[in-house]
Amino acid sequence: MWRARRAAGVLFHAVLAALVLLGARDVFFQYEENRCSMTYMFEYPEYLKIKLPKKISRRYPVYELYLYGEGIYAEENRKLILTGIPILFLPGNAGSYKQVRSLGSIALRKAEDTDFKYHFDVFSVNFNEELVALYGGSLQRQTRFVNECIKVILKLYKGHVFAPRSVALVGHSMGGLVARALLTLKHFKPELLSILVTQATPHIAPVLPFDQYLTDFYKAVNHNWIQRAQEIRNLTTLSVAGGFRDYQVRSGLASLPRSRQNCALSVVSSAVPRVWVSTDHLSIVWCKELILATVRAFFDLIDENTKQISENPKRKLLVLNHHFLRNPGKLFEEKPQSLTELTGAFIWIKIKTSKWSYKGYNESDGKYFIFSLSSHRKSYTHIHCKNSMLDTNSWIYGCANSTSSKCLQAVDLTWKAELLPTVKIVTLKLQDYPSLTHIVLHIPVVGGNKFTLDCEFFNEVSRTAQLPVTNLFTFGFSSSKIKLNSTGLIHIVQLQHFGQIYQAFKIFIQSNCQILKERKPSVYQLHIPWSHEDSLTLSQSPLTEISAKLHIAQPINDTSVPLLKMYSSSDCQYEVTVKTSFLQVLGQVIRIHCDALPMYIISNILLAYRRQLKSLMSTGHCSDFVPALTKAAKPYKVEPLAYMIKFLLGLNWFKGIRNSELDGVTMNNQDLWFPLVSLTLFMFGTGIAYWGGILLDWSIRLLSSLHLVLTRPSGPPSNNSLITRLRFCIAVSMFFLSWTTCGALAIMMTYFHYIFKVVNFHSNLRSELNVSPKDPEPSSDDSKNEAGETYRSEDCPSEARNSHSTTMTTDSIIDSLKMHITVINLLTWIVLLSCPSLMYWLKDVRYRIRLDPDPCRSVAVILIVILGVLMNTSTAKIKSSKLLKIAAYFPLLCSVAAVVFAPVYLYLMPYFVIIPLFLHSLCSIV
Repeated sequence: MWRARRAAGVLFHAVLAALVLLGARDVFFQYEENRCSMTYMFEYPEYLKIKLPKKISRRYPVYELYLYGEGIYAEENRKLILTGIPILFLPGNAGSYKQVRSLGSIALRKAEDTDFKYHFDVFSVNFNEELVALYGGSLQRQTRFVNECIKVILKLYKGHVFAPRSVALVGHSMGGLVARALLTLKHFKPELLSILVTQATPHIAPVLPFDQYLTDFYKAVNHNWIQRAQEIRNLTTLSVAGGFRDYQVRSGLASLPRSRQNCALSVVSSAVPRVWVSTDHLSIVWCKELILATVRAFFDLIDENTKQISENPKRKLLVLNHHFLRNPGKLFEEKPQSLTELTGAFIWIKIKTSKWSYKGYNESDGKYFIFSLSSHRKSYTHIHCKNSMLDTNSWIYGCANSTSSKCLQAVDLTWKAELLPTVKIVTLKLQDYPSLTHIVLHIPVVGGNKFTLDCEFFNEVSRTAQLPVTNLFTFGFSSSKIKLNSTGLIHIVQLQHFGQIYQAFKIFIQSNCQILKERKPSVYQLHIPWSHEDSLTLSQSPLTEISAKLHIAQPINDTSVPLLKMYSSSDCQYEVTVKTSFLQVLGQVIRIHCDALPMYIISNILLAYRRQLKSLMSTGHCSDFVPALTKAAKPYKVEPLAYMIKFLLGLNWFKGIRNSELDGVTMNNQDLWFPLVSLTLFMFGTGIAYWGGILLDWSIRLLSSLHLVLTRPSGPPSNNSLITRLRFCIAVSMFFLSWTTCGALAIMMTYFHYIFKVVNFHSNLRSELNVSPKDPEPSSDDSKNEAGETYRSEDCPSEARNSHSTTMTTDSIIDSLKMHITVINLLTWIVLLSCPSLMYWLKDVRYRIRLDPDPCRSVAVILIVILGVLMNTSTAKIKSSKLLKIAAYFPLLCSVAAVVFAPVYLYLMPYFVIIPLFLHSLCSIV
C-alpha cells in the first residue's frame, strides 16, 4: 500500500513537472521563426569616442559616449564639426553601445538618398554592459550620466545656424526606462527631449524585481511620469514591443502609462505596417523592417523651417500613427488635399455585377480607370477594393462631378486605405459619401508591371459572423465552428467572449476555392480593438492554423470584440473552427507569472519544513523531505487565506496605506481567473520542489560517496560547544567579506560551507553504519552467542546500553541530516535570488571591489549568524526546546506571505525564509 501511494505521488509530480516543461516550451521555443531581415553595413562602421569633461569622466569612469559613422561621413566628423540632427541611443541590460549600428547605418543610407538634405548624427552611450535588469543600484547613476551626455551633445552644435535645442532618444530594453527616468532629475528640462522611442522596454514593472533599488526606481519613474503629465505633454513617446517571440520582456509590460495616451503610442511590432513580424528581445534592435519604419518616421518628423525635429506634438503623433499604426501605402502628408484635379488618360469601365475584377498592364503613361457607383447604391451599404500595386502614391479617388471624358472633382480616398503585406485595401461606407458617383483607380508609371483590382459591393451584416470561443475547461477536446456560406473579398468574424489574457486558442480556417490552379494568397488579420497588437497571417494553403493569444487583457469598461478579418479571393468559401489550446494556456500562465514561480516553490518547501518540525515535536523523529512535502503541500492550507489577504489589500482603504503604483499591478488584479492561476502555479511549485528535493538528496549522497573515497572519515565532532575559536573566526571572516566586497558572495560561501558540513556528517554516518555490528535478530529480548546459545540482554547490561546508546546517536544524526537537507533546500533559493547582484559584482569588480549599494548585505549578516548556529546543532537540542511549538507555526505564515506578495516583492523572499530559520536557531539555544 505504501509503495503504491509513493508510486502515485511520483507519477503525479512527474506530470506536474512535465506540464511546466510543456508550458515553458510554448514560451521559449516559439513555433514562429525569426522573419526579420538582417541589416548590413555597406562600409566599415566606426565609433568615434567623444571626449567628456574631466569632471564627468572622474564621476563616471566606466561610462563613455560615442558617435557612429561610416566611410566618408566618419572621416568628415573626426573633428566633431556636426551639422545634423542628434539622436542618442541607450543600450539595455548587458547591451553594447555598438548595437546602434543598424539604426545609424540605415539613417545614413536614407540621408544619402536625399542628397544629405537632412541627416542624423547618431550617438551611443557605453554603459559597460551593466546588468541593470538584475541589479537596480546603478540605474540612477546611468540616468545622471545620460543627462550629462545630452548637455555635451548639444554643446557640439553651438554656433551652428540650425543648432538643435533637443535630442531624440532611442532606448532598448532598460535603456528606454533610463530615458524616461531623466524626468525624475530635479533640474532636468523636458524641452531637451524632442521624441522618445523605446524598443522592448518593460515600462509597467520590472521583469524580475530582484532588489528594492529596482522596484523603487520603477515607482519613482512611473509616479513622476504621471504627476508631470501636463508638464511633459509636448514630449511624444513611442513604445514598440517585440510580440510573442520576445520571451524576456512580454509585450504587456511594454505599454506606457495610460495618463500619457494623448501624446504616447504603444504598439507591438507584428501590428506595424511594413513590418508585420514578431521580434525577439535582441533582434528588435537590428530588424531591418522595423528600423526602416523608425528611420522613415524620423525623417518625416523634420521641420523644414528649423531643419530639426518638429516641436509640434500633434504633427509628431500624426507621423507616428502613419508609420506605426495605419499606413495607407503612400508618403506622409501633414495636410492631405481632399480635392484633387486629375490629369491624364481616362478609361471608363461599366460595372454590371456586385463583384468585379480588372487586370491591366500599365504602359509608359499613367492611367485612370473610372467605375460607376450609382447603379449599386440602393442594394448595398459598403464597397471594398483591393489593389495589388504597392506604390507610395495616391491610388484611389472618389469622383463627385464628372463628364463623359474625365472626372472634374476628385476626393482622395487613399487615406482611408490600409496597407497589408501583399495588397492595399480600402473599405468605404457608402452613406458617408452620398455625393460620390464614381470610383477612380490611378495606375502610376511603373514600366512593365501588372496590376489587379478587385472590388465588390456588400452589406456589412451579411459579411459579419459571430463565433463564441471555447471554454478553457474543454482542453481542446471540443470546438466552436462556423461556416461562411457567402463568397467575397472580405469576411469579418467576431470572436465573442475572448478578452482574458489567460485564454489561448487555435483557429483553423478551411478554404474551398473554385479555381485551384491560381490560388491567391489570403491575408488573415487578428484585430484586437483595445490595444495595437494585431497579427497578420499569409497563406496559400487550403487549411491555415492561427494562434490567438492576447498581450493585454480587455479593460473592464470596454465592450469591443476581437475580430478575425479575412481578405481573400471572391470565389472562396470558408469554415472557421476555434479550439482551446491547453499547452498555449500553460504558456500564457508561465509567460505572465514566471516571476512568481520561485515564491510558490519556496512556499511548498516551507510547508514541508513545517511538517518536519511538527513530526519532530510529536514523534521525536524528523521525516524525510519528500514524504513531508507530499503530505504537507496542500493548496487549501495556503490559497484561501492568501486570496483573502489579496482581496483586503485590493480595497480602497488599503490603497492609502500602500501608496504604491507598482503593487497594484499584481494585488489589484480583479480577474476571475486569478485564483485558478494561483492554484496552478502552486501545483507547479509543488512539482518543482518535489523533484528539486530528490535531486538535492541524490547530490548529497553522491558527494558523500566521493568524500568517503577521497578522505578518511574523522568521526562525529568531539567538541559539542556551539562557539569555538574556529567557528568564530569563520563567522568574522564572512562578516568582513560581506562588508568589504559583496553580500551575495558571503551568502554563497556560507552556503557551500554548510553543504560541506552536511556532506561530512553524511559520510561519517555511512562510515559508522558500515563498520558497526549487524542488527540483532527480530527478537528484541533474546540473542545468541558465538556458540549458538541463546541469552537475554539483561545478562550483559553494559553491551545493551552501549548498543542502545549507539542506536540513539545514529537516529539523532539521521534526523539532523534530514533537517539540514531541508535547510539547504531553502538556502538554495536564497542563493539563486542573490545571484544577480553577485553576477553584477563579478563583472564590475575590476572597477569597484565593494558593491554599493548592496541589496544582499543585510541578508548575508543575518544568515551568517543563523547558519553558524544551525550547522553546528542537532535535532536532539531542538526537541527539548520550549520554542519548538511556536517555530512550527511560522513556516505556514511565511508560506502564505510568499504567495500573497508574489511577484511584486521578490526581493523580500529571503526574509520569509530567514524568519522560520531564525526561530529554528533559537530552539537550538533556548
